[in-house]
Amino acid sequence: MRVRARVDLMTGRKISLPLVLVNFKCYLEATGNKAVQLANYAEQASERFGVTVAVAPQATDLRLVSQRTKVPVFAQHMDPIQPGSHTGHVLAESVLEAGVSGILVNHSERRLEANIIEDTITRARDLRLATVVCANSAPIAAAIASLGPDMIAVEPPELIGSGVAVSKAKPEVIIETVSRIRRINSEVTILCGAGITSGEDVREALRLGTQGVLVASGIVKAKDQLAAIEDLAGACQQ
Repeated sequence: MRVRARVDLMTGRKISLPLVLVNFKCYLEATGNKAVQLANYAEQASERFGVTVAVAPQATDLRLVSQRTKVPVFAQHMDPIQPGSHTGHVLAESVLEAGVSGILVNHSERRLEANIIEDTITRARDLRLATVVCANSAPIAAAIASLGPDMIAVEPPELIGSGVAVSKAKPEVIIETVSRIRRINSEVTILCGAGITSGEDVREALRLGTQGVLVASGIVKAKDQLAAIEDLAGACQQ
């Protein structure tokens, strides 16, 4: 499988393809010191298999995780604001200062209007932050592709956290998404998520034309988090 590499200029951390991006959400199993432990597991798996395993901790854990691990770190959200009086918002410069390589945008649990998505991509690009924009369907993914994000992750919301992988339950969604996006943007990286829990799920997703996966509870809630991450990372080699 062809691998492209991108080196984050601020952190020096390489983001190569295929990519496994683990969203910690707000699970207690990935909060505070447990977030660092899970990120360390991601680092171990990445080094063992030569595959990029990136992590997306909560905002309060970004700096801690970034300082104690070598894997690329993504923020779960960022607001397209300029520095100033914006209480309760997440500033691009603050996540950059925390050692972040990129951001998640428009997750099903944090939906945004189209103009906000576009403005967020622009702000991130200005600061050389990679963007992973989530889409809940092929048509939405195609519309997002025209905005020029670095990555698009298609995730049917009904399968998120279900344990039923989109690559098996709805392969037609992935196929249609890849086809629609490629008509508009030949460079964007395509990920898929929702229900991904095993290496077999990852292999099928890659076979269908994606270049990686976005996962959450399948890793974070696993009884053996390290084994779960290694299963997914190992599948990216095949």
